[in-house]
Amino acid sequence: RKRNVNAYLSLSNNYPTMPRLAKEYKECDQNEKAYQSQDAIFVARKRNVNAKKVKAMRWVKNVGLGIKTPDAAIEGTYVDKKCPFTGNVSIRGKILKGLVISTKMKRTVVVRRDYLHYIKKYRRFEKRHKNIHAHCSPCFGVKEGDIVTIGQCRPLAKTVKFNVVAHEAQRAKTGKKTFRMF
Repeated sequence: RKRNVNAYLSLSNNYPTMPRLAKEYKECDQNEKAYQSQDAIFVARKRNVNAKKVKAMRWVKNVGLGIKTPDAAIEGTYVDKKCPFTGNVSIRGKILKGLVISTKMKRTVVVRRDYLHYIKKYRRFEKRHKNIHAHCSPCFGVKEGDIVTIGQCRPLAKTVKFNVVAHEAQRAKTGKKTFRMF
């Protein structure tokens, strides 16, 4: 009997564990004029004492595509309807990597993507770049010079069609316009 229990425990360690979900309600960050709450959560629900399964008080989803949901999205108290983990946005289409060159906008970053363009006449490459505006959820502490992975989504604003889905901290301090390919 003991062997079966130990075998079960060793098997259960191989499976991924469920994320930490908030059981009790924590007040969402209130830094806007209107009351902030997630659309999928009813704050004033009655709690059943004898309930076997307690429903979480924060709605979080798995984006898919091998993208890990950050801990700050699971345990945080922010409300962002354009967040791919806690909001009403799906990631589909292109997944790109780039360098953050500006964080001056509220919850939006400018990502620089460098690439090489081939000139057939001279049989050489020239350096080119594009700046992409991407929505950055509060679960990422993005600073200028960081490398981010962005995923395409529906248009969120006039120029914003991408969403930050992963973040790598700043490695080496380089200039904004230094040519770097990822």
